[in-house]
Amino acid sequence: MTAIPSDLRRQWDDLAKQIRRHNDLYYNHEPIISNEEFDALFQQLKDLEAAHPELAVPDSPTMEVGAPPAASSSFANVEHLERMLSLDNVFDDAELSEWIARTPATHYITELKIDGLSLDLVYQNGKLTRAATRGDGRVGEDVTENARVITGLPHNLKENSQYPVPALLEVRGEVYISIEDFGDVNARRIEEGGKPFANPRNAAAGSLRQKNVEDVRKRKLRIICHGIGASEGFSPESLSEAYKALKAWGLPVSDAVKVVTTAKEIKKQVAYWETNRHAPEHEMDGLVIKVDYLSEQRALGATSRAPRWAIAYKYPPEEVTTKLLDIRVQVGRTGRVTPQAVMEPVFLAGSTVAMATLHNPTEVKRKGVLIGDTVVIRKAGEIIPEVLGPVVELRDGTEREYIFPELCPECGTKLAPAKEGDVDWRCSNTQSCPGQLKRRIAHLAGRGAFDIEALGEKGAADLIESGILTDESELFQLDETALLKSNVYTTKAGKVNANGKKFLKNLEASKTVELWRVLVGLSIRHVGRDASQALTQRYNSLDAMRAATVEELAETDGVGSIIAQSFKDWFEIDWHRNIVDQWAAAGVRMVDDEKEAIEQTLAGKTIVVTGSLEGFTRDSAKEAIVARGGKASGSVSKKTDYVVAGEKAGSKETKARELGLTILDEVGFIKLLETGEV
Repeated sequence: MTAIPSDLRRQWDDLAKQIRRHNDLYYNHEPIISNEEFDALFQQLKDLEAAHPELAVPDSPTMEVGAPPAASSSFANVEHLERMLSLDNVFDDAELSEWIARTPATHYITELKIDGLSLDLVYQNGKLTRAATRGDGRVGEDVTENARVITGLPHNLKENSQYPVPALLEVRGEVYISIEDFGDVNARRIEEGGKPFANPRNAAAGSLRQKNVEDVRKRKLRIICHGIGASEGFSPESLSEAYKALKAWGLPVSDAVKVVTTAKEIKKQVAYWETNRHAPEHEMDGLVIKVDYLSEQRALGATSRAPRWAIAYKYPPEEVTTKLLDIRVQVGRTGRVTPQAVMEPVFLAGSTVAMATLHNPTEVKRKGVLIGDTVVIRKAGEIIPEVLGPVVELRDGTEREYIFPELCPECGTKLAPAKEGDVDWRCSNTQSCPGQLKRRIAHLAGRGAFDIEALGEKGAADLIESGILTDESELFQLDETALLKSNVYTTKAGKVNANGKKFLKNLEASKTVELWRVLVGLSIRHVGRDASQALTQRYNSLDAMRAATVEELAETDGVGSIIAQSFKDWFEIDWHRNIVDQWAAAGVRMVDDEKEAIEQTLAGKTIVVTGSLEGFTRDSAKEAIVARGGKASGSVSKKTDYVVAGEKAGSKETKARELGLTILDEVGFIKLLETGEV
């Protein structure tokens, strides 16, 4: 055997170590590099092994699938009935043509490559008995209970005359959070004091490993099935036939699957979906091409990690470069101090981007960006602007390192993590820090709380800087005399301007908002919209909530111990209690005495609102449904009672028509709210 040169061995060892680490982070924790960066590392190792076959040992990462379950996992390990393999990738037309040439077949199918989390499902006599993550392809984590709350996943397969339910069926699928729901999930996570997920894939993977199944339910997970493993009593001739059977049994299957017969048709699908990659409700990063007939699949076989009868055509990421002009810190309403990348404005994925979060000081160092760098940015999940890293080759020596401040830029308080091990740094001056106070006031004035028009961040800053407010407790006592000290709400002649009068009028009107909105406006950590609505449905006054024990609060559906404890802890602080007392004294409603006055016309009904309505925002439509006892859902299923379709309703309306559901326009929605009938 030829000896392997030491420099090649070191290069191989370094690449293998990096890939195994990133595989573990991707499958068991949270990735710290992009899919594209990982693909590049993996390709480097493949190229190295191709040039030096003696390096391609059996335990190389190029021969492995996924990653073993984390040793620290609280979920039991289970062995799959049949191995779950990975997919090899191609990145251009030449590589795709080469794969087609060596993979002749009667028929192929094309389907979208969902950027989610692979899941293995086992049905015995039609009953879901196990769900497990892919793990290393042989052994995964048992997440059965969490999987049961995935939207649209049947616990029992439907009987079908054409396709009898088999005694045993192993199904492979991809768990995801829709792009539309991802915004809501992240908004709620931020509202409750958590960190936003980088993309829907991370959110789905982390959600399925939640210890509390109710927390999993809130993440709005969905699944699309795309393969079968072991089976007894089911022998389809083709994968396309298998998909028809899965759909007949009630399992979610993609509507984008297409049977094709030629290379030209395959490439037509590749081109179509690259152009329309934002059309699906989920993230996708490519198109999967598979041989359709199972006999031809078996003849082609598989390598140690991937089938030879399938390939993933990976699309190039939507990324742009721009100049990093500065890094500034922003003090949030909870005291967290976040570095923000200030960039030359650039158009990216449908909008102009000039700011992007860098999360925390550790993240700035990890990414290795310098002020003045040309940086690569993308929108994670097509939503959140993200700095991937610098283009080091373009540095000219004028760049400088960013130094995170030791003192709060708003009030001068020393910054520090709240506890040892925290990556976030915080300002502890929670009551008086102008930055925190400004954003708390802007938050409580927002549409999700008091909805006080003419009071935004600029107005909030002015009220603080002018000495009109020292904290939010005094907000509802403001009058025209107080506003005379304002710069924003007065004319040059020193009188209250039209905007100021509008603000005071809206301020007075907002005193009668529903109690849950008052609760949201208090900025209690973890107590967002859903928890506030749950608490006010159980308790009709803030006094009743305060009198309840942590255990009693935690028993409320949708609350739990963490939110309950946070609620009780908030009221332990004197100046917090003073806010409530002062608001109550100024006439803010602290009792939901009108709650029972709304007739429960939608009790037990599930309604999906999609598209734009003239008389409702998405939030107000949801509130109208919930207030009348209904459930406002974000996804269409056979359990949906009504779908309200406005302008540009899209795929949800299409799915509703396919399921034969009742579809309402805005007039029909209003009638439904009023009468409970259509």
